[in-house]
Amino acid sequence: MTRVFTVAESDDGIRLDRWFQRNLPGVSFLQVAKWARTGRVRIEGARARPGDRVAAGQRLSIPDAADHPGAPGRVRAARAVSAEEAAFVQSLVIHRCEHALVLNKPPGLAVQGGTKTPIHIDGLLDALRFEARERPKLVHRLDRDTSGVLLLARSSRAAAFFGRCFATRDTQKIYWALLVGVPKLRDLRVELPIAKQPGTGGEKMHPDPQGLPAVSRIRVMDRAGTRVALAEMRPLTGRTHQLRVHAAAIGHPIVGDGKYGGRAAFLTGGVSRKLHLHARRLVIDLPGGGRLDVVAELPGHFRASLDLLGLEPDREGA
Repeated sequence: MTRVFTVAESDDGIRLDRWFQRNLPGVSFLQVAKWARTGRVRIEGARARPGDRVAAGQRLSIPDAADHPGAPGRVRAARAVSAEEAAFVQSLVIHRCEHALVLNKPPGLAVQGGTKTPIHIDGLLDALRFEARERPKLVHRLDRDTSGVLLLARSSRAAAFFGRCFATRDTQKIYWALLVGVPKLRDLRVELPIAKQPGTGGEKMHPDPQGLPAVSRIRVMDRAGTRVALAEMRPLTGRTHQLRVHAAAIGHPIVGDGKYGGRAAFLTGGVSRKLHLHARRLVIDLPGGGRLDVVAELPGHFRASLDLLGLEPDREGA
């Protein structure tokens, strides 16, 4: 029996073995290598190796772990979701239809887990089945400290469809951010390749002429003197930490982003030290026709900072 996955936009360009670490952590590297040697792992129908890089929208075929009940790569069973956890994750739903669920993810909540992340969206998906037969599926990701629109597919067919939409960029993803300082241009396009920063274990990215192409649009909506700007940011490609890296690279890091902006990313005067990056709006086609256009309200700390600084989005950005 074979399972087919669609590579998410946030996994674009990573190695196949890294894809397994992110998406099927219960499958060991040895198992992946064994499947690769025997031709049982395929990318778009072609045999794949652990070091091959995957691209967003590609179809990845792997053996069902149930075929190997004693194998070291057996996928761990998901833990039960408590009533309190179910109520919490259901409260995040801001849109629900036949094909999709949309959450307004709060800052500080991880989308996927790790050894030090027991609570995460992926671990709570069973509470979001509602009347659907299948468990919802993640089709893209947000950083732990980024808030806002998170799309879930309600079936394998919908997941494949949304994956293709993200891969072909036939999607509008609009973020709001507070930037330290004010860019000289009100509307600018940043084209700066990005790669993993050596020595960080892949946890941090940096500008690199030999990296993967990355393009972002940044538009200033309002400003508080020369101290801070409220900006609309659109990633036109889907690289890891792209908006954060590009903002820091042009000398205007996102407020609260110490990882890429250092100490300069934190403002005085009572402005929250949390990351001020919010996935505000998503526009994407639906499998059954029509388009999904959903907006997520700002988290409390972001709204408080706007009020404190006297900032307002323009009519188009609102």
